[in-house]
Amino acid sequence: MKGTNLGEFEEVVLLTIASLMSDAYSVAICDEIERITERSVKLGVVHAVLNRLEEKGYVLSQLGEATKVRGGRRKRYFEVTDAGKATLTKVKEQRDELWRLIPEFNLKMI
Repeated sequence: MKGTNLGEFEEVVLLTIASLMSDAYSVAICDEIERITERSVKLGVVHAVLNRLEEKGYVLSQLGEATKVRGGRRKRYFEVTDAGKATLTKVKEQRDELWRLIPEFNLKMI
């Protein structure tokens, strides 16, 4: 298993997979990230992150059924593993703690 640090975009992709549940394949992940963040996302970058997350043990993938719509090609679906869920929980706790440390008057400036 590769290193366990989670980069910002890796976190976004992992959260998106968790939110899409059984419909988490690369194009849907890319579309959902673009919808939520209002930023352009390249499919190749998402593919690279998905590969890294799988190497780290945070996601598992499996091929779906071939369809005529896709010219007989199959979609690769992703799901978050227990290790991925634990990492997301840890990252959320860390971010929540950092937000709690910001004095209320400073939040008005942000």
